[in-house]
Amino acid sequence: MSDFHQNGIITDFHNLTHRSVDSLEADLVQFSRQRPMSLILPSLYSELEGPALNHIVQEIAAAPYLEEVVIGLDRADEAQFRHAREFFARLPQRHRILWNDGPKLTALDRELEARGLSPQEPGKGRNVWYCAGYVQASARSQVVALHDCDILTYDRGMLARLFYPVAHPHFNYEFCKGYYPRIAEGKLNGRVSRLMVTPLLRALKVIAGPLPYLDYLDSFRYPLSGEFAMRSDVLDGIRIPADWGLEIGVLSEVQRNHSTHRLCQVDLADSYDHKHQPVSEDDAAAGLNRMSLDIAKALYRKLATQGVTFSAEDFRTLKATYYRLALDLIEAYDHDATMNGLTLDRHAEEQAVELFARNLLDAGAAFLDNPGERPFIASWNRVRAAIPDVLERLHDAVEGDNAPGCAGSYKL
Repeated sequence: MSDFHQNGIITDFHNLTHRSVDSLEADLVQFSRQRPMSLILPSLYSELEGPALNHIVQEIAAAPYLEEVVIGLDRADEAQFRHAREFFARLPQRHRILWNDGPKLTALDRELEARGLSPQEPGKGRNVWYCAGYVQASARSQVVALHDCDILTYDRGMLARLFYPVAHPHFNYEFCKGYYPRIAEGKLNGRVSRLMVTPLLRALKVIAGPLPYLDYLDSFRYPLSGEFAMRSDVLDGIRIPADWGLEIGVLSEVQRNHSTHRLCQVDLADSYDHKHQPVSEDDAAAGLNRMSLDIAKALYRKLATQGVTFSAEDFRTLKATYYRLALDLIEAYDHDATMNGLTLDRHAEEQAVELFARNLLDAGAAFLDNPGERPFIASWNRVRAAIPDVLERLHDAVEGDNAPGCAGSYKL
């Protein structure tokens, strides 16, 4: 059970009473009459064969307030797409699968690429971006939530709590971020957030001075969580990063476009576990190695837009400051884990910090060497300005792929 303390510049919704899921959902059914709700599920085909998604779909099927479920399916051939249709057919809600590798969507993507508007690389960011476009084209919801498909500890109460602050008709929140403790199998997890993002934000405050943006990010209990909800029109104007900086990039975009009084976070669960990324010390293009590089670059780029200047010397100072703060935090985490009967490998923690510290310099060098890099996918506002009927065409492509006949039955 969390406390009731409001310790940042955004509102924090706590889990003070463990209110029942049935009670939350009864409210959401009422809210849905004024604010219909959609859910986006960005998924690799391999996750249909993994240990988490089958249970997630069973839980979502029991959510009575959902208007629509939009599944972004990556790395699937035609046979796998047909299997995905059967897999998700159990959902009683209206649901659509974006077959991102299918001929209809790849043809549209080629046209966007010819105009310089297509996502530059495959991945979650691209998947989410296309799903966001379809949600706008469908125009069936006023609130949309998103979460990953590898959550091993999932229950539908998480989804209800994620939707609640934004769906409530008498609340004025436009964006809600989920948080939770990363604890599983007696271990303290969440290394990138604990050992990289938190000490990096505090080091940047030392180097760049007090900035509202840094205070804003430091207000989030778990800034790298993949769970958030927002008003549907928020999707229209945000630029989604294509790389591992997705979560930080989305937080940056909503802070740029909206008052912090309209942003919040919510406690979703007492524990949370999902697929763990390897550290990949020897491969800068994979795992936590790649993730930490992309996150650092995302932060540098955002600070540059606010007038912060960086030099090679600044990045060396930042590395030293970060390293000292991170080592201090390792000791605090170790003591906290011990008191709670959890395990924590201090040697592995310090190895991770050493890798992250090196990556702060590498990300800084990449930032200085490539000032023209375009990490963000164009907003749908911009895409519609270039191709006025693009959302209608996206909608028709998805509806064509999901038309009845091949497998499963679909609510039209």
